[in-house]
Amino acid sequence: MNVGKIMTRNPFTVSSDTPVTDAQALMAREKIHRLPVLDRQKNLVGIVAETDLLKAAPSEATTLNMYEMFNLLSQLTVRDVMTHKVVTVTEDTLIEDAARILVDHDIGGVPVVKGATVVGIVTESDIFKLFIELFGTRRRGIRATTLVPDQRAEIAHITSALSEKGGNIVSIGTFPGQDPTNAVCIIKADEISREDMIEALKPFVIEITDIREV
Repeated sequence: MNVGKIMTRNPFTVSSDTPVTDAQALMAREKIHRLPVLDRQKNLVGIVAETDLLKAAPSEATTLNMYEMFNLLSQLTVRDVMTHKVVTVTEDTLIEDAARILVDHDIGGVPVVKGATVVGIVTESDIFKLFIELFGTRRRGIRATTLVPDQRAEIAHITSALSEKGGNIVSIGTFPGQDPTNAVCIIKADEISREDMIEALKPFVIEITDIREV
């Protein structure tokens, strides 16, 4: 799956000469945390995050009164606080690559561009929603965490065994194990009892570390 499938299309944007107070008001009203910044030709020139706007505000230790603080902020524009060097992705970027980019750059979202034109935005919230779907969190079933040998066809054996017991696979994922010889496999299935799932898994796993109905 690629970014184009989960991104928010036609995101809210601001221009670089937008007052900081207007950007703050827009974020608060629309419950968003970042805004791509566009020039007059609608090309991407920066991004401003909620944290950038908070940093621009006077500290609580200031001697300014409310009127003076508002007046100071109203003189600041998005250009003064935005990030100029923007990390971007395209609609064809794989979702896992977008997630890696967010982690590697310690950011909460990136604009999705086609050339210099912003066509969407993808955020950590979009990734979290997909994570929920990948793990079948909204469906009831039996969820087992297992340690399996890291060898060819092991997952195929497990899924076949569950199918023979009448189980329907809701989700399955593998992660690095304790050492290079094994892996953690998390599998969720419905239409199967806890006892039958344990019986199906035991011949093929090193250990069932957790199993529960969720």
